[in-house]
Amino acid sequence: MEHQLTIYNTLTRKKEKFVPLHAPHVGMYVCGPTVYGDAHLGHARPAITFDILFRYLTHLGYKVRYVRNITDVGHLEDDADEGEDKIAKKARLEKLEPMEVVQFYMTRYRRTMDELNVLPPSIEPLASGHIIEQIQLVQEILDKGYAYESNGSVYFDVTKYNKDYHYGKLSGRNLEDVLNTSRELDGQDEKRNPVDFALWKRAEPEHIMRWPSPWSDGFPGWHCECTAMGRKYLGEYFDIHGGGMDLIFPHHECEIAQAVASQGDDMVRYWMHNNMITVNGTKMGKSLGNFIMLDEFFEGSHELLAKAYSPMTIRFFILQAHYRSPVDFSNEALMASEKGLDRLLEAINSMDKIIPSEVSDVDIKGLKEKCYEAMNDDLNTPILISHLFEGAKIINQIISGKQKIDPTDLELLQEIFQVFFFEIMGMKQEVAQDESREEAFSKAVDMLLDQRMKAKANKDWDTSDYIRDQLTALGFEINDTKDGYDWRLK
Repeated sequence: MEHQLTIYNTLTRKKEKFVPLHAPHVGMYVCGPTVYGDAHLGHARPAITFDILFRYLTHLGYKVRYVRNITDVGHLEDDADEGEDKIAKKARLEKLEPMEVVQFYMTRYRRTMDELNVLPPSIEPLASGHIIEQIQLVQEILDKGYAYESNGSVYFDVTKYNKDYHYGKLSGRNLEDVLNTSRELDGQDEKRNPVDFALWKRAEPEHIMRWPSPWSDGFPGWHCECTAMGRKYLGEYFDIHGGGMDLIFPHHECEIAQAVASQGDDMVRYWMHNNMITVNGTKMGKSLGNFIMLDEFFEGSHELLAKAYSPMTIRFFILQAHYRSPVDFSNEALMASEKGLDRLLEAINSMDKIIPSEVSDVDIKGLKEKCYEAMNDDLNTPILISHLFEGAKIINQIISGKQKIDPTDLELLQEIFQVFFFEIMGMKQEVAQDESREEAFSKAVDMLLDQRMKAKANKDWDTSDYIRDQLTALGFEINDTKDGYDWRLK
């Protein structure tokens, strides 16, 4: 490809050139949500991060198969294979079938992603629809000697695996550390070692979600689904696996162990992880009770919110930080993002007013190259945004008559914003709730400013100043330009 993308590989802990296994085809798997509640801001971050990667790879000319799973079974309340299945618990409390819970929240998740302009993946498989593949994976691991059956459940033998391979190479942990921090929990007498993890769990009589297997009527362990479904849709070897940093251990570490144990070597070439959303430095999450639902952001209905924020403001807020850096929530940060987004959109929309000159004194080709350099440097969206603000400044300077641009450069400048702001960053113009009212409002302001222009032409400075001062007092910012005027509501 013409532009060389580098990405940070969590496995090697360094940036690497992205070289697909089977160019121009790219296989990408990203861990999706466990659908037992509405999506919050923490769910938006991985969705937007890997949406950017999906968009950029596609822009570079790759044919991307993007798989993002839906977890609808097997995710227990505790990562150490204890507690209830999260979806089964929700179903029990609300007296619903588990699949009613899944369908309800999956539909709401997809709607919210659509509002954030997150593109749908190529394939969105459900864990419950791939029980056969997960049973097959468990059997392969048993056959290779890296798992054992205990009382109808099957557990991965981490200690035995670690003798032949390295359990902990993704997270940087060694087995001794893991053993020292593993708690003895009720029910772990089935395991040979507390660090062993479930590949298949025998269902208790009251457990709603169960399937027949060679070992018991039960359900797969949480870690199995991604290994099984990744292999089914992307093959034994594929390019990228992504997710939040909170999944590095144990989920992704266990995925690597399952893949190596079943087929003898690693399945994934590049592991990518986004950092967390925090509130006052603490991870935002349901278990901590400090989460804000995305719908609450859009409606302004949460007590921590000073006002409602649009989906594009949320998207822009997340992209203003590099995906590997934490993002700390605050109303001040969101308001700053909202103002910044407004500035960019105003500049973009004002490009229609530009009358090109015969020559340019602005470097638009250099701006385009800087935008590509930012994206090729591990998807550095904050740097990309700074270059787009540079482009907005150029637009404003041209409109005010301080700089010139020729037709070719103007076309290139329009292309830069179309490609990088709309297509790659996934931003979009948000339509006002009442377009006709908005249009009438704009026409009324334009009519007043036209009267002001006539007053200026007639040297009626009192009328001209009066109109300007009255509009300024109402919250309008009026700018005189070489071609007339420009205005915006502060």
